[in-house]
Amino acid sequence: MDYGKTLHLPKTDFPMRGNLPKREPDFLKFWQEHKIYEKRLQKRDGAPKFILHDGPPYANGKLHIGHALNKVLKDIILKYKTQQGYYTKYIPGWDTHGLPIEHAVIKDTGLNRHEMSALDLRAKCRDYALERVEEQKQDFIRFGVLGDWDHPYLTLHKQVEVAQIGVFGKMAKKGYIYKGLKTVYWCPHCETALAEAEIEYKDDKSFSIYVKFQAVDLNCHMPKGADPDKVFALIWTTTPWTIPANMAICANENFEYVWVKIGEEYLLMAKELVEATMKAGKAEDYEVLPEVMTGKQIEGLVFQHPFYADRKVPVLLGDHVTLDAGTGLVHTAPDHGQDDFDVCVKYASWGVKPIGTVGSNGCYTDKVPDYEGKFVFDMNVPIIKRLAEMGALFAKSTFRHQYPHCWRCKNPIIYRATEQWFSSVDGYRQKALEAIDQVQWIPGWGHDRIYNMIHDRGDWCISRQRVWGVPIPIFYCKDCGEHIINDETIAHLQTMFAKEGSDTWWMHDEKELLPEGFTCPHCGGTHFQKESDIMDVWFDSGCTHQGVLCNDPELDYPCEMYLEGSDQHRGWFNSSLLTSVAVNGCAPYKSVLTHGFTVDGEGRKMSKSVGNTVAPQEVIEQYGADVMRLWVSSADYQGDIRLSPKILKQLSDVYRKIRNTFRYLLGNLSDFNPETDAVAYADMTELDKWALMRLEQVYETVTEAYENYQFHVMYHAIHNFCTVDLSAMYLDVIKDRLYTEKADSQVRRSAQTAMYQILDTLVKIISPVLSFTAEEVWQNMPQIPGKEESVLLTDWPKAHPEYLNADLEARWNTLLSYRRDLTRILEGARQDKKIGHALDAAVAIYASGEDYDFLSQWKDQLATLLIVSEVSLLNEAAPAEAVSGEDHGDMKVVVAPSTHEKCERCWIHSETVGADAEHPTLCARCVSVLK
Repeated sequence: MDYGKTLHLPKTDFPMRGNLPKREPDFLKFWQEHKIYEKRLQKRDGAPKFILHDGPPYANGKLHIGHALNKVLKDIILKYKTQQGYYTKYIPGWDTHGLPIEHAVIKDTGLNRHEMSALDLRAKCRDYALERVEEQKQDFIRFGVLGDWDHPYLTLHKQVEVAQIGVFGKMAKKGYIYKGLKTVYWCPHCETALAEAEIEYKDDKSFSIYVKFQAVDLNCHMPKGADPDKVFALIWTTTPWTIPANMAICANENFEYVWVKIGEEYLLMAKELVEATMKAGKAEDYEVLPEVMTGKQIEGLVFQHPFYADRKVPVLLGDHVTLDAGTGLVHTAPDHGQDDFDVCVKYASWGVKPIGTVGSNGCYTDKVPDYEGKFVFDMNVPIIKRLAEMGALFAKSTFRHQYPHCWRCKNPIIYRATEQWFSSVDGYRQKALEAIDQVQWIPGWGHDRIYNMIHDRGDWCISRQRVWGVPIPIFYCKDCGEHIINDETIAHLQTMFAKEGSDTWWMHDEKELLPEGFTCPHCGGTHFQKESDIMDVWFDSGCTHQGVLCNDPELDYPCEMYLEGSDQHRGWFNSSLLTSVAVNGCAPYKSVLTHGFTVDGEGRKMSKSVGNTVAPQEVIEQYGADVMRLWVSSADYQGDIRLSPKILKQLSDVYRKIRNTFRYLLGNLSDFNPETDAVAYADMTELDKWALMRLEQVYETVTEAYENYQFHVMYHAIHNFCTVDLSAMYLDVIKDRLYTEKADSQVRRSAQTAMYQILDTLVKIISPVLSFTAEEVWQNMPQIPGKEESVLLTDWPKAHPEYLNADLEARWNTLLSYRRDLTRILEGARQDKKIGHALDAAVAIYASGEDYDFLSQWKDQLATLLIVSEVSLLNEAAPAEAVSGEDHGDMKVVVAPSTHEKCERCWIHSETVGADAEHPTLCARCVSVLK
């Protein structure tokens, strides 16, 4: 007789190998064809809402691993919240306007934007953006992210643009919008102003030069006996190209200044910086004159610009002048520095002001004699040479530092004084700070970060000199020069935008863009010109709380959560907060969750040039989306998140262990019907009750982890449960009764009842992360009445506090500590070749006192728990060869081969083998099962 056929071995169609890259698309198809996302919403219709507003990625280029991290985190949260009973409509979004798109179109096509009509360029930008949206959408779907992918929001959608100009109009009405001349970040390559959030800092080499400005009028401060032609102010700068734009010299009124004599020349500088300055100029023979002047005393002294004889340069006072470096006298060019500009505004009555030295393309204008048309960054060396030839260069050197670069073209930027449109943050700063205090920031340090940014930020430059975007909806009266924006003009434009989108601004002339018969509210004039600038893309995305959240009654405003990378404290979180507070007096979000950035295995920033990038598409092709999703859950996202091929291999191993746990559970439930075969909790074995107790503890840990968005805690809890509690202990121990006992015996059904409960709970609590695998498990689980068609439609499992038992936990914690000692000793015996398989072993335990008293309670179960054939517990002295336990040193153990015959069916060595004539190779237990 083939006794192997009488065993209840695992049976399941659930494969051992996931083959995720090939199988996952089948489950995507299943979710789409069965409209699982739509059914998820239908099931929660009328339930409390949990709306997560999607921060729109730029519709350009391929998705990187940071996109995967972000979207998967959102998906995990929304799937969990759905299980918890919330209505979780999710509208994915894209940022489709602005410089990134326009720059990509020009780069890819080689077109010259100056030779194209605005509408032609906008059409190409629109087509490009829509193509990228479609490409990125397919990748996001492949990540396993559920959402309304057929109806995403794009910032180029008409209803979003209509809402955006509405926000602009309300802010203008409240006095929060103005046009002014200020120094702004300017990209000479992209020819546009940039916001703070559009700046990246990179290592760059710059010049450090000390320049002599000859004295013109020193009042009473001319050094005694000095030749006036040899008296100078010594300034310091790191931007030689701005010397032609110099209009003044700045000092600090609280510093002490002195004359330093070198040969026949006299140089004015801060007293505290003399030594460092002389060292920079390699001057060893010098004299510091005794006269000391305060900054206040030298205010108004006049010097000569080194290049231009008709330009006299006064000394001004500014708090920005420090003693950190230089000479204490700062070269001041109001065209090219915020501090320079601000101090010159203070001295406007002195005639010190920007003169427009550099054009939009980064080249000098006709205001700069000798250099007109020259690109500024090409002129550092020629200007230094000219200063040297004139004898005006005291010292020069180079140094490396972090210099601002354009986020899109990656080239260095300049500061440029231009007329721009600004939002006056001072008008609503305090309300914004109060709103921040009402928001839950996750992690908590996010509060202080954005609070300080809002507290300290200057006015928001919202105009851009491009065409691909939403126009600034302002008109100028040609008759009186005043700008015009009011409820009437905005309402009319909104009607036109709703029909034609923002293209309407370029499709029609001013007469058509304004209401019929419109006259200037300032002078009654009838001749108008429309603004040519567009809005900052951060204004676009920052208004989506109105164009998306307020445009759909199934969403919510303020919504429950914004979730993006930590750089968005100065980006989307910031712009969304400001626009929402400005028009409605509240934050657009109730909570904000931020994550760190992806770095390689050594903690380095990922870079194509370094070759350490990991693309999400490559991860999916090799391992599948679920392994990538497991990576997202495994890391503490509050800091930087590491990823490398080695880390992915480790996560693949973890995934395999979790998958094999599911497979084993499924395989041993093939003949189990939970409706008819389940055993009541009170009738279950104590080992099965322990397993359910551990399940409930894991359930509580995982639930709390999801609630607190601590997904790495969930990951470790489930991983340890599968590998330590289940695979290494519980499932190993119950294998004997699952395989060998009668199919319908109570002890076997007790184990299956526990396994089913574990499987049903585990598949649901892991489904927000391992969505594909959970679906595969779900489809292979026993069919019972009321079973949902998809695991993504299931509710969060109910708590079972009755499974928690402090006495049971304490007893089993102690028992398992003995088991760890005993299994270590068994493994040692196996390595010493004293035994082969563990079932070949006969174990003698020598114990006394508390050890003996405790173990004697489990005497009949020790062989089962250790998976050996026999265990004898002896309260006597141990032989010399006995091995001591590590945790229980007084316990001694001897492991020897069993002297009994091995049962052919269950492989346990037993003295009862051969007792039955009909089945001479079986033990008594197996004989009774077969009869």
